[in-house]
Amino acid sequence: MKMSKAFIHTLYEVPKDAEVISHVLLLRGSYIYPVAAGIYALLPLGHRVVQNISRIVREEMNGIDGAELTMPVLNPAELWKETGRYFEIGEELIRLKDRKQREFVLAMTHEEVVTDIARKFIRSYRDLPFMLYQIQTKIRDEARPRAGVIRLREFLMKDAYSFHQDFDDLDRYYPRVYEAYGRIFERCGLRTAAIEADSGIMGGSGSHEFMLESPNGEDQFVVCPHCGYQANTEKAVGLKPDLEEIENADDAPPLEKVQTPGVKTISDLMQFFDIERNQFVKSVAYLADGKLVLAAIRGDFEISETKLRNHLKAIKLEMAPEEKLRDRGYHPGFLSPVGIDDPGILVVIDDSLEKSALMVAGANEEDYHYRNVVPGRDFDVSKTVDIAEVREGDLCAQCGRGKLEIRRGIELGHTFKLGTKYTDENSMNVVYLDDQGKERRVVMGCYGIGIERLMAAVVEKWHDDNGIIWPVSVAPYAVYMIVIGKGEDERALGEKVYRELGKDLEVLWDDRSESPGVKFKDADLLGVPFRVVISPRLLKENAVEVKVRQTGEVLKCSPRDVSSRLKKLRAELSGSLR
Repeated sequence: MKMSKAFIHTLYEVPKDAEVISHVLLLRGSYIYPVAAGIYALLPLGHRVVQNISRIVREEMNGIDGAELTMPVLNPAELWKETGRYFEIGEELIRLKDRKQREFVLAMTHEEVVTDIARKFIRSYRDLPFMLYQIQTKIRDEARPRAGVIRLREFLMKDAYSFHQDFDDLDRYYPRVYEAYGRIFERCGLRTAAIEADSGIMGGSGSHEFMLESPNGEDQFVVCPHCGYQANTEKAVGLKPDLEEIENADDAPPLEKVQTPGVKTISDLMQFFDIERNQFVKSVAYLADGKLVLAAIRGDFEISETKLRNHLKAIKLEMAPEEKLRDRGYHPGFLSPVGIDDPGILVVIDDSLEKSALMVAGANEEDYHYRNVVPGRDFDVSKTVDIAEVREGDLCAQCGRGKLEIRRGIELGHTFKLGTKYTDENSMNVVYLDDQGKERRVVMGCYGIGIERLMAAVVEKWHDDNGIIWPVSVAPYAVYMIVIGKGEDERALGEKVYRELGKDLEVLWDDRSESPGVKFKDADLLGVPFRVVISPRLLKENAVEVKVRQTGEVLKCSPRDVSSRLKKLRAELSGSLR
């Protein structure tokens, strides 16, 4: 392709709204174009990269017996109502009506449609297992789209769905997907961490996120350097250091109500009572699907709303409005589980409070707190759960020795053991007849990869001060060719080399009437793996110049040998970008 025909328009100024390096370089390199917040067009260069990534994904999905299909983005709402997700998902799901007032949704994922397809054709155990996948547009009304194509409202996703006779068969197949994901990311030049994750709105019995460690990542995950434990912070568990425990709670000092006018925050209370943060019972009120919930935790921990929502099996969890609390006689800033005997409030206690110790807690009365609160004596701790956010430096719950580290990352893929969430009789009711003629429930798995996000992650990993450094596997072109000079000899050699290289490599010939300096800058910005230069000086030496974008190495070879030399360099580079 000649640059004059390729619709490539590079920018030299950093766009004002660009937040992260991948956003900056993809905009400057003419890979993407912003249409609206969270909505981008893939320009010709970006389209080529996405096609190369999609090719890798297809090869790996086909390699584990996947069959590709395409499902519509416009879905009838009745399918989503059948699973309940029409009501469970908030404003992220776009709902609309057609001219006949029939309800539809724009699919943010395709479990409903693929399950509907499967139940029409599954009859017996002979039809199982199988896996269907697609690379298709998804729509999500993201509240805060950010970071270019990392968090979008419209995006391409590879989503795959497997169907099995039972959980044992799903467990046998799941590692094949897990390993295929590792190969996909490695072929794109990335090493990822596969971490335990929360299943969220997808549901199911277990899931993994494939995370690329990156300072610009919006996700956090936990790593134990001693045993290798890895988990999303929403899923991770650390050991909670104990307080000094009271040997006999009956011998502890009695509750003492203390007036604390205007003293609400933990910091103010620490100063008022002259005690440490971990000696407070911190209580926060929520509405879980409209029901009032009081969550209590030790003062040195924060509540994980994801863990709390999962424990409650709630669809929607939000902070309780002050007026709702006051209507029931409670006062924000002075809440605690002490003395609550109200059937309209569900109390959830974190396991950091299961040991008996002297603590301070709200008195459920404005401007008052209790001193000498003893968990187990003054409120029930017989049924505690883990609802705490894991902390940097906590001991690993798995090995008990390593100190947990919290790192930032970009989630590139997510795999789920859905189980029977979508095939249950209360959902879409998908069954088959086993070899004994008995009716059994189909078991499912689900596996996703964001394609544009994967492109951005490659840029986050592979770039320098001058621009992008594409791995050869996903680069839009293999060679960026520049001819310096306007003589016939240079032009003729350029045509010859262009045709010869084009037999085995994809070549972008910068034929613009720009200075060599501009062309060299654009070659680095665009990140094409190899730059080939033809010039009058090199012509006298019967040579062309080759520059390797990744290493900066510059070498010369004869025009006759340049094709074979580049193919050898490409093979070497394919292994080094992993």
